[in-house]
Amino acid sequence: MEKQTTVRGHAAAGVTILIWGTTFISTKVLLREFTPIEILFIRFLMGYLVLWLVYPRKLALASRRQEWYFAAAGLTGIALYYLLENIALTYTLASNVGVIISIAPFFTAVFSWIFLGGDRPGKRFLSGFVIAMGGIALISFSSEAKLAINPLGDILAVAAAVVWAAYSTITKKVSAFGYHVIQATRRTFFYGLIFMIPVILASDFKISLGQVTQLKNMGNLLFLGVGASAICFVTWNFGVKILGPVKTSVYIYMVPVITAVTSAIILGERIPGASVLGILMTLAGLLLSEGRSKKIEIGSEKGTGLSESGTP
Repeated sequence: MEKQTTVRGHAAAGVTILIWGTTFISTKVLLREFTPIEILFIRFLMGYLVLWLVYPRKLALASRRQEWYFAAAGLTGIALYYLLENIALTYTLASNVGVIISIAPFFTAVFSWIFLGGDRPGKRFLSGFVIAMGGIALISFSSEAKLAINPLGDILAVAAAVVWAAYSTITKKVSAFGYHVIQATRRTFFYGLIFMIPVILASDFKISLGQVTQLKNMGNLLFLGVGASAICFVTWNFGVKILGPVKTSVYIYMVPVITAVTSAIILGERIPGASVLGILMTLAGLLLSEGRSKKIEIGSEKGTGLSESGTP
């Protein structure tokens, strides 16, 4: 029975990463007809409504101070992170974004050390960081067409990784409140949607029913809204519960591999040899960094179910 449970935990983590690793592709397809903010708003509105249907219970906060943490989580992890990611996809390859975003655990570890009193990153961690950054440089500079005209997409992807690290640090604070995972996540989604409003008002936000109901668009929007935004946190939570945060977090490093492969198959993006080497170096660096003190990881077991060291 225990073995079967462990297998289910690995399966849950694997399915989550498979979905998260392909969200870049789905977003890139939608960017042909929607703006980044339009995709972002529709995606999380869908996720928010689904979470209400799954767990229709209102969250009563113990103090007003806690509201600021949920607002900060919504601003960083939903509004800023995904907006930066979506805009990055308009400038660079989906495979680039997939790999670069995966450096978020590095910044998460640094922020945990500075703001949460976690262990200071050691030599093993720093060595892994250097190797991964070298891999990212190879990936960025091997894209001849993109490099020549605009490396902005890669820079925005790095910024998104830093913002996600800030979000992860905030969710560790939120996890101490002890609220139901669905309620806490839904509250974060709510504030993320609120913080999107200024961007919507300042942009040419126009969504027609015809756009949304097109079969291709609807399929991708449902995939992002229901699958990647409302379901994945449940399967990831299950994996963490069974395997623990340390083993589960290892799966996050498969994201760039899945993204690169699917972008080549679905979008027809060519992956140069240097990019392949860069992917391997990045994965090696990230895995090497896993040798840092596990106090940071173990401390997240009481989390809200939002990924502490990875990305959706």
